[in-house]
Amino acid sequence: MVSEVESIRVLFVEDELLVREWVAESLSEQGFAVQAATNAADALRQLAAAPVDVLFTDINLPGGMDGATLARRARELLPDLAVVYASARVNVLEPMVRVPGSVFVSKPYVPALVGKVLVDTLRSMAERAPA
Repeated sequence: MVSEVESIRVLFVEDELLVREWVAESLSEQGFAVQAATNAADALRQLAAAPVDVLFTDINLPGGMDGATLARRARELLPDLAVVYASARVNVLEPMVRVPGSVFVSKPYVPALVGKVLVDTLRSMAERAPA
């Protein structure tokens, strides 16, 4: 799978330190280029500063902006950005709350499987994009 993901840039937004380190390391080992952020404001700064292919964000974030709002703001900056949400507090994210084409993963998740979800979501977004 490494050859398939080696050029995929992921912005991973997670406020729990141990989860952030564990998942970022796992995704890096799978071949993703991973940037990590602890909150939505930091994530938006990173999105404005460097190109990203996939936003992988927790829904419950500190600092007054949740992952759903972050994804909407991110899509304003990057309309074709693939988005994957995660949460331990909710089991599903209503379609009207999600950005179009996004995917929801409930916690706890297996980072190796999340890598496949990221690739599949990015591929799906590329298929949706007008030629």
